[in-house]
Amino acid sequence: MIEVNARTYSKPTRPTVVICLDGCDPRYLNFPNAKEVFPNISRMMRSGFATLADAAMPTFTNPNNVSIVTGAPPAVHGISGNYYLDRETGKEIMIVDATPMRATTILAEMSRAGVRVAAVTAKDKLRKMLGHRMEGGICFSSEKAGSATMADNGIQDVEALVGRPTPEMYSPDLSLFVLDAGIKLLEQDRAELLYLSLSDLVQHAHGPGEAEADAFHRAVDQKVGRIAELGAVVGLIADHGMNDKANADGTPRVVFLEDELNRRFGAQAARVICPITDPFVKHHGALGSFVRVYLRKGLDLAEVMEAAAAIPGIALVLDGPSAASRYQMPLDREGDFVAIGDTHTTIGSTRTEHDLSGLDGHRLRSHGGLSEQIVPFILSHQLNDSYRKLAKTRRMRNFDIFEFALNGAQ
Repeated sequence: MIEVNARTYSKPTRPTVVICLDGCDPRYLNFPNAKEVFPNISRMMRSGFATLADAAMPTFTNPNNVSIVTGAPPAVHGISGNYYLDRETGKEIMIVDATPMRATTILAEMSRAGVRVAAVTAKDKLRKMLGHRMEGGICFSSEKAGSATMADNGIQDVEALVGRPTPEMYSPDLSLFVLDAGIKLLEQDRAELLYLSLSDLVQHAHGPGEAEADAFHRAVDQKVGRIAELGAVVGLIADHGMNDKANADGTPRVVFLEDELNRRFGAQAARVICPITDPFVKHHGALGSFVRVYLRKGLDLAEVMEAAAAIPGIALVLDGPSAASRYQMPLDREGDFVAIGDTHTTIGSTRTEHDLSGLDGHRLRSHGGLSEQIVPFILSHQLNDSYRKLAKTRRMRNFDIFEFALNGAQ
């Protein structure tokens, strides 16, 4: 057994693959035609184990992927967004490496124990976090597959391995390439514990039952089926759900909170940080349903929070310490307060900071709030008795997936 962040994990006795289906809201798997779109995953749900779990807050990519590979909430590993304000320097920082991480990962400790480990991600922004402290493993992104080297990634000639060139950044193939790479690594017996993390490009643009979503998910399902066919224990999880965030006329439903607060309390009264911000802003315009607010003047915190809470579309406002405690987030990286949008509302900073031209006529679909916290939790194999009982009594979290796959799958 290997201890990681106060949990213990068995070494894999057979190939074990955990797949993060980025943005896979449970409704994709429960739509009327889901069994046709997901024949392999539907079979796993019937013959293996399936339930719903809560993602980490805020429901963004970085906090949840890092939670999954550490088996711990953001309060432990330190990553509570894709983008944050450093209180000490006053600088706004986009997280693209492992510098802010405060914990080791399951992958790292398994690699140190001699397990052959691989992490493949669609987005290169995650690569260094997933590979944090790994020794001798494979870690690369499909976004930068063509430039992978033995020195930096533990692998080279990835395009030849997969059999096609590096996908375009805004392409569904960015995710399918990840799965095909995982399949090749299994077929060639180059890894026994794999984490494959996809992109939510399609889910941001297309809801359950839409033709484009169905086509993508059919391809995902076929590749997941092949991974299971190769004898692997497969764990399927998501980093967050996804909701429509548009008005009836199709325009984005947005509260530009920094504009609203500055209008009420004076110019530069507050700074709103949108933690969804990352290098892939085209499909969501850096608009999510969770923001952090920092006061710039000697304002009364309670008064500003009350004003924010009164704005239509704002579902919840919490001061920093309360938010950190309730959602297991690192206190020193919290704002003076947080604001969370309702199911169909996003929160931005200023109108001029958000470019929505990349939506290309699509309705805005996004995530970040409590409404996107519930995600599917699926294992290809049934659970042993102890984990079957545990699943009935524990509040299931998406970052339980490695524990259940390694310790509980029969």
